[in-house]
Amino acid sequence: MDLGLRGRRALVLAGTSGLGLGTAQVLAGEGAEVVLCGRDGERAAAAAAAVSEASGGRAIGLQADVSRSEDVERLVAQSAERLGGLDVLVTNAGGPRPGTFDQLDDDAWSGAVELTLMSVVRSVRAALPHLRRSSGAAVLALASSSVKAPIPNLILSNVLRPAVQALVKSLSLELAGEGIRVNCLSPGRVLTPRILRLDEARAASEGTSVEAVRQASVRSVPLGRLGDVEEFGRVAAFLVSDAASYMTGTSVLVDGGMVRCL
Repeated sequence: MDLGLRGRRALVLAGTSGLGLGTAQVLAGEGAEVVLCGRDGERAAAAAAAVSEASGGRAIGLQADVSRSEDVERLVAQSAERLGGLDVLVTNAGGPRPGTFDQLDDDAWSGAVELTLMSVVRSVRAALPHLRRSSGAAVLALASSSVKAPIPNLILSNVLRPAVQALVKSLSLELAGEGIRVNCLSPGRVLTPRILRLDEARAASEGTSVEAVRQASVRSVPLGRLGDVEEFGRVAAFLVSDAASYMTGTSVLVDGGMVRCL
């Protein structure tokens, strides 16, 4: 299927690794021109070069900390200038700190709000003037399976990811009349650096091995394996493409069937 992404101009936040990188790779492979960002400018440039080489397409790496309002505004402005506009915005950020309610203070909560929720608010706000000039504008917010079911020891994610999903739903209603689609895409157990770190922390707290933690995770997934970032990226590319032109306000899970709730 031709997704109709050739020549589309896409900005992917936090795209140097994990879900963001997987999404950027697939978008570039489908012919989109992609800007990705990371807190380390050299790492972002290296990731973009790797995406360009693998896809044969155009990818640009820029420095930005998506938890900082001034960085987000600069990133969007630079991306639109380098690409000649924007058609697609993929919001993404590193996951908030793990921990239970008793372990997290006000600074942890405030930092998580800036990173997880306000990065979406600010990037959409900054991108809207450019998206309104596009004939096929789409916003996709990357979230977590915690939008459906709380994850142990991740209370910040459990609270703030559903807020992102609520924002997506509200924006989809406000922007539908302008032809701007807004959707949410959430991973389950997709193998990323964050999953590796969380597994290591869980293994240490439980006095077991990372492999034992990993096998328990696999057993929780009906498909019997963890996902990979390219599988996730393919769904992301579909949702921002013309192939999904009648989808907006939707929240999709890529989780191998892990989340049982309706």
